[in-house]
Parts: sequence; structure tokens; C-alpha cells
Amino acid sequence: MDAGGGQARSRVLVVEDQPAVAKAIQVLLEVHDIPCVTAGSPGEALDLVDREEFGAVLQDMNFGPSDTDGVRGVELFRRLRALDPHLPVLALTAWASLETAVAMVKEGAADYLAKPWDDAKLIATVRNLVRMRELELENQRLREAHARDRRELAARYELGGLVYRSAAMHRALALATQVASADVPVLVVGPNGAGKEMIAELVQANSRRRGRPFLKVNVGALPDELLEAELFGAEAGAYTGAVKRRIGRFEAADGGTLFLDEIANLSPAGQAKLLRVLQSGEFERVGSSETRRVDVRILAATNAELGSQMAAGRFREDLYFRLSVIEIRVPPLCERAEDLMPLAEAFLARFTAAGAARSFGREARAALEEHAWPGNVRELQNRVQRAVLIGAAGEIGPDDLGLGAGPAGRGDGGMGAGGAGAGGIGAKGAADGVADGVADGAAEIDPGEKRRLEQLLLESGGMVSRAAARLGISRQALYRRMQRLGIALERRPRT
Repeated sequence: MDAGGGQARSRVLVVEDQPAVAKAIQVLLEVHDIPCVTAGSPGEALDLVDREEFGAVLQDMNFGPSDTDGVRGVELFRRLRALDPHLPVLALTAWASLETAVAMVKEGAADYLAKPWDDAKLIATVRNLVRMRELELENQRLREAHARDRRELAARYELGGLVYRSAAMHRALALATQVASADVPVLVVGPNGAGKEMIAELVQANSRRRGRPFLKVNVGALPDELLEAELFGAEAGAYTGAVKRRIGRFEAADGGTLFLDEIANLSPAGQAKLLRVLQSGEFERVGSSETRRVDVRILAATNAELGSQMAAGRFREDLYFRLSVIEIRVPPLCERAEDLMPLAEAFLARFTAAGAARSFGREARAALEEHAWPGNVRELQNRVQRAVLIGAAGEIGPDDLGLGAGPAGRGDGGMGAGGAGAGGIGAKGAADGVADGVADGAAEIDPGEKRRLEQLLLESGGMVSRAAARLGISRQALYRRMQRLGIALERRPRT
């Protein structure tokens, strides 16, 4: 088809047993620059579709003088769909079999036209169907090419089993792996929970420094009085409480990589101290005048817009340009819908006990697709873990995910505006209702439920509030669940 959409380049298969009618349709199509092939019987049509590619099929509903009910036309349509489920089929029907043609459209036929047909309507309908077919085939080719690119990237680089399908995530990963071997600073930007740390880990895993130290530090959480000691180290007696020499992160990462998270939250004083070591590789421990030199690659991450931060004078331009030789943007989950269900299925498999059968129900899938995901991949992971822990065995519903109907389910889902990554609970009552009404009232308990909850408590350092936040329920609801499962925390007196 040309740029204006006026000419169809894909062929149309016309299935008509009456030669005069078939010739009339052929002439009509070719006059309007639509190439076509004719078949005089269902068998011939099926053979052609099996061997060749067509943009659309224009088929009669009856074949033979005694056929009037359209049954053979329906049979042909179904066999064409079996050969190519996406091939558009347009039915030509007499009034006697009009009801059958309507039923066939409900089964997936593209449309129907009654005999005698209107030439203009037939041409317009065929062109639209052929154009849709061309777009579908082009999309299919793009999907296949994208899948091939993903396979090649995974074969060439270490991706750590990362699950994704979207082109946006592929671009971020392709850039990360491409620059991994170049020993330059990389700045990873994106919202909380989107996977910035994961990108940094992939850069390290595919760099020449893999196998060497890879240290991570949240510099934005360090107060100024501790920043120097944490990054550069301190001599014994350098400050109150410094009873022995402390090795800083730069020194410990010598020869390897240092990941500086939340870099935008670093104070102006901290930015100045960091800039010097990035420029020269030199620093002094707190309490020492001896200058030390290290070989460290810097990876940094932030969820802030550093351009506006620099304009407001809150972030140094010279530090930004030192950090952002390469900048990789990690897209939020809402911008890569193709990744949602593959990630959800992967998390479900990870959190489900061996031998147990868990799956997302139709309503749960719809709820997952409708949710805005302010907490990104981290929120998705925590919601799936929550569902596995508190839901009944078998099929997972939207309430198990904290995405049930109503304000709690369609707004922040009971997890707060910050999503699961923030650990907040925005609708505690709704979450308690799920815990009590679904999990605690269930007659059967997943055999692995107690083990999984114990593991979660262990990962949360025995802090019930932290474990409850990860599940999206209140502490009271979690205590009730622990009591039902016979889980007791060991309490030790503080020293």
C-alpha cells in the first residue's frame, strides 16, 4: 500500500464456486489495484493458504447449487482460522444464510457483506482488512526481531536471568552491557523500585572488574559527620568513639567498583568531598595527613531530575559531569506494560513452594494490568510475595494482591503512595480485611506457608513491622497469622 493508503500490495484470495461471480470480483479488485487469486472450492482455498501468504480472504458461504444454509462456508472459515488464526476473512452471503454469517463474525470473522454487494463498500472493506493484515505482519516481524535481539543479548552478556520483553528495557540493558567494558563512570537514573541497582550490577558483571570488589553505599543517607569516615576511612582516635582504624569504602573497593546510590541527596559539603576523589583518585583518611590513591570505577544512581537540581543550585554541575559520562535511564514499570505479566509470573514461581500449584486468576490479571504501579518492580514483587503468603492455595485473586475493588484496591492498593518499595500502608483496614477474611478464614493452609513467612521474618531481621510492610498488611494482622501458624519470635533483653 502506498503512503496514502490507496493501493493494496498484499493479495486477496477470492473463494467462489461460480466462475462468473469470481471473475466479476477479480475484475473489480484489480481495477482498484488490489491483486487477487481465485479458488473455486474450499479444498483449493485451503491448499493455497497452506502454501502462500494472503492479505485477506473473501469467501462465499455456499458451494454448490444445493447449498443454502452456509454450513460449508462456516467449515471453511474454521479450517482457515486453524491454518492462520490472524488471517482476515470477509464473508459474502445471500439473505438465506445471513444469520449464519453473523454467527461466524462472532467466532472471529472480520466482517460480512450481503449479495448483491455494494462495490464501494466491498473495496473499502477489503482495503481496510489488507491494511490491518499488513500492520499485524509487520508487528509480528518486529516482535520476532525483538525476541531475537533479546536472545542474542542474553547469549553474549551476563544478564543474571533478568526477565523482560519491552523495547524500553532492552535499550537500557543494551546500553549497560555495551559500556560495561569501558572503564568510565555511569549514572543510572529512574524512579524508585525500577531496577537501578540491578543495572549497576549488570555493568559490574560484564566489566573487566568482575570478580573484584563491588561495594554499595547509600550516600544520601549518610550525615556529613559520618560521610568522610564511611567513604575515606578514619584513623584510631580521629573522633569520639573511633577506637580502631577504619577502612573506607573507596579503599576497600580499590581495583573494583563503588556504587553510590541516591547521589542527589548528598549535601553540598559531601558533594565537594566526593568531587575531589573523583577528579584525582586521591583522599586522606580522617585524622591522617597521608594521601592515598585508589583505582575505583564509580557507578551512581538517583531518582531525582539532576537538571532541575543543578538549576536550583542543589547539585554541582562539575560533579554531575564527572558522574554522567554515560547516563542510563531505567523506565518505570508503567512505561513497559509488556514486562508486567512475565515479571509477575517469575515472582510467583520464585515465592511458591516446590510442588505447590499457584496461578493468577483472570480477575487478578486484570487488576495487575489496571494498577498504576507507583512502586514499580519492587512493588510488584512485594505484592506477589504478599499474595503467596496470605492467599489460599491455588488461584490468586485481586484481594490477595491487595488490588481488590474499591478505593484501596484501585488507588494505592493499601500500600501507600510510595508503593511496596516505601513499605507504607495506605489503607490498613482494607489490608486487615484481606488477611482476616481470606487467609485466616481459609480451611486449608499451604504446606510451605509457615516456612515462607519464617523466611520473610528472618529477612526482616525479626522486625514484625518491617515484614508486615513488605506484605502490605498491619502488624496486628501479621501477629494473628503468626499465632495461627505457631510462629513465635525469640525475644532477647537489650544490652
